[in-house]
Amino acid sequence: MLSVPYVNTLLFGVYPYVCLAVLLIGSLIRFDREPYTWKSDSSQMLRKGQLRLGSNLFHYGVIIVILGHFAGFLAPHWAVDWALTPVAHQLLAMVVGGIAGLLAIAGLTILISRRLGDERIRLNSRKWDIVVVLMLWLQLALGLLTVPLSAFHMDGALFETLTGYVKGIVTLDGNAAASMIDVPLVYKLHVLLGFTIFLISPFTRMVHIWSGVGTLAYLVRPYQIVRTPKTRAKEPVRS
Repeated sequence: MLSVPYVNTLLFGVYPYVCLAVLLIGSLIRFDREPYTWKSDSSQMLRKGQLRLGSNLFHYGVIIVILGHFAGFLAPHWAVDWALTPVAHQLLAMVVGGIAGLLAIAGLTILISRRLGDERIRLNSRKWDIVVVLMLWLQLALGLLTVPLSAFHMDGALFETLTGYVKGIVTLDGNAAASMIDVPLVYKLHVLLGFTIFLISPFTRMVHIWSGVGTLAYLVRPYQIVRTPKTRAKEPVRS
């Protein structure tokens, strides 16, 4: 079904741009119209147990996965070929991505168990909160399934096909979708679910990923002066 030419073009040539457009425009509109909803809605006040472990494992793992995807799929050939052959590049992606993916899915499993197993957290969760974490878990699982499958294609050809597709989407190549016709199903599902997560992000708590990018501004901002109650008590009283 997914290999039918017109279906392939619709799903891998048109759908990605719909998702990316909604992600960008929807996020801008939400930031402008509903800035106070721009948050991750932490449940720490309801229960601290398992949150730190699960959250740290998930976020550190998924950040490495995301950065790895950007570096692996979007880096120009001249920036990689001098150091890595396509086979070595694929092997590096498998090892680093596999380890990071395992950390992320372990942390997310803890968070899902905590959210669904604790009645107070479950009752205070929106339906979209549960849908999002389950979609993220499935996406990580699909990504991990591609690791052993990639081991049977160590010639680097499949990796180059996927890299070419992603670069084609970014560079607005109208023929990018054609390269996905013969790609194994698990990779297609992984790509489609990834774009779907982009699609729903502006309407869910996932919108706070933009804030993660925005934290880079903290590297160049001036220091803040923080006065605690103790330091304020020591200050002289001005008449």
